Amino acid sequence: MPSISLAQDNFGIKAVELLQQLIRFDTTNPPGNEQKCIEFIEILLNQSGCNTQILAQNPHRPNLVARIRGKGQAPPLLLYGHLDVVTTAHQEWSYPPFEGRRADGFIWGRGALDMKGGIAMMISALLRLIKQNIPTAGDIILALVSDEETGGDNGAAFLIKEYPEYFSGVKYGIGEFGGFSIPVGKQRLYPIMVAEKQICWLRASLKGPGGHGAIPMRGGAMEKLGAMLTRLDRHRLPAHITPLVHKMIKTMADPLPFPKRSIVKLLQFPLMADPMLRLLGEKGKTFDPLLHNTVNATMLRGGEAINVIPSEINVWLDGRLLPGFRPIDLIMELRELVGSHIRFEVERHDTGLDLPDLGMFPLLENILKELDPKAIPMPMLLPGATDGRHFAKLGIQTYGFLPMHLPEDFSFFKLIHAADERIPESALEFGTEAIYRVLLQYNGSF
Repeated sequence: MPSISLAQDNFGIKAVELLQQLIRFDTTNPPGNEQKCIEFIEILLNQSGCNTQILAQNPHRPNLVARIRGKGQAPPLLLYGHLDVVTTAHQEWSYPPFEGRRADGFIWGRGALDMKGGIAMMISALLRLIKQNIPTAGDIILALVSDEETGGDNGAAFLIKEYPEYFSGVKYGIGEFGGFSIPVGKQRLYPIMVAEKQICWLRASLKGPGGHGAIPMRGGAMEKLGAMLTRLDRHRLPAHITPLVHKMIKTMADPLPFPKRSIVKLLQFPLMADPMLRLLGEKGKTFDPLLHNTVNATMLRGGEAINVIPSEINVWLDGRLLPGFRPIDLIMELRELVGSHIRFEVERHDTGLDLPDLGMFPLLENILKELDPKAIPMPMLLPGATDGRHFAKLGIQTYGFLPMHLPEDFSFFKLIHAADERIPESALEFGTEAIYRVLLQYNGSF
């Protein structure tokens, strides 16, 4: 078996060095090709004495599961993350996106934030425990998966369907996204994801009279398409204040000075939510998807020839449902907005983490406060979806906890999936220490 040599200190392998190596594997999905990256990590873990299993539906898209035995005094704890990344096509980067450049106090490259940086934190923290020969209260299970960015069918969904026994007894898991700092006044919010919106992909069918392209057509399928897209662009769906978002708004508002505090608190009331979002402008974009079911038109198909007016056009909508809502709720809201003449069909519905179990939250909260006395941790609803929705089918509560103490001017969400994705070296060290403390302090007594 080949060996791997990475810079080490008394605490084991440094997350910074490891992340650089992970970025250098181009795991753009599609097609993914996570195999070589998984093999690299397998060798690294095996050298440290970890037993690993490679589980694959597609040999080029494998998944790795490792189990580190604890003292049997607590249920197993799951750490998991995905190794695939999104495309860099048509983006202009300051440094090559798969070079893993170390510059200006950052590690640059695709996946630095989403989520090879988090995986580097997890592995580094885990190997530190192994090097120091510190047994944990319960077993630690590390699952590194493929294919998250396009649904997880080759990754987490495959594992929980075919190998659920590997996760027997697990109640809590650590994954993406959360634990990053957001400056608020003189303090810092640290949102920890405990729930996420549901995927609800729809196909809208619009019909009208067809005909020859030389004859003017009014009120056809194209006109209905334009009207629908205009309505979706100019109007939000109804506001809903779920219990978790109510708590989020209060936590975020309390440290703010007047009058910002009062404006943010008004978001808790459905009739005031949309006017306050307009008042908040750019800053309101953070709250918008947390208060509404949403759709975005992403794909379009209609027409077969330039001289034939199509009689049917299909539009695919990326819909996201708030916890507790169903696809029919979204369809009813859409019909109210764009009209009942449009036919909607559900293409895919993945339930999310709807009913969060906050049993482990105090542990994560205390660790963040230990590392940053100005920290205000809060539970968060994630507007997107993660592999957490798959593990939830086994009764596992995911906490999005990849902690990062970030510079105040660092635009976390603007860099996700974008050009010049990067992570501060200091944030990697902060996150590694936080996860290490979780592993040490986790005892299952919640």
